[in-house]
Amino acid sequence: MTAKATQYYYTRYQSPLGGITLSSDGEALTGLWFDGQKYYCESLPAARGVERGDLSVFAESLRWLDTYFSGGIPPSAPPLYIAGSDFRRRVCHALMTIPYGQTITYGELARRINIKSAQAVGGAVAHNPISLIVPCHRVVGSGGKLTGYAGGIERKRWLLQLEHRLSVIAGFAPVCQKQTEQYQCRAGQEPGSDLLG
Repeated sequence: MTAKATQYYYTRYQSPLGGITLSSDGEALTGLWFDGQKYYCESLPAARGVERGDLSVFAESLRWLDTYFSGGIPPSAPPLYIAGSDFRRRVCHALMTIPYGQTITYGELARRINIKSAQAVGGAVAHNPISLIVPCHRVVGSGGKLTGYAGGIERKRWLLQLEHRLSVIAGFAPVCQKQTEQYQCRAGQEPGSDLLG
């Protein structure tokens, strides 16, 4: 979607964590937000959207979400278009490299993309327009502390617990055990009873 775009399309999805709005320019997914999340639909043009659940990009995105929330590891992402500055797009591209079931700190993410300020990276992560598929929930504070998530900390916790539990079952990532508000990862450990509520 270009800055001059005046039309966008949207559809809705009901997840275990509440309603989700998805937006598209007709070809690529341009947004995915939980209802009520911070910065909800901020990247959309001022024009009123048209509901079009029949777009192929929405069908592909909904299959991705169905797979994710049913406990599967989704296939590749649908076509995406990240609106915003070059810096925000760079951060979102780096988010896409974080493997399923794993986390990274804001500081490490900043180092990976050669940015000195973890706080600046955190700001860009917060404005990620395509939650879940661009996995900003996999970024944690130093020491594994759960900090900041536009969709809310409880959703972030739920998503991380889902991914860590399923990645252990699949046998390819460490398990994260909740300890107060921090997650400590240890390879080969069974998921704690608090995972997935």
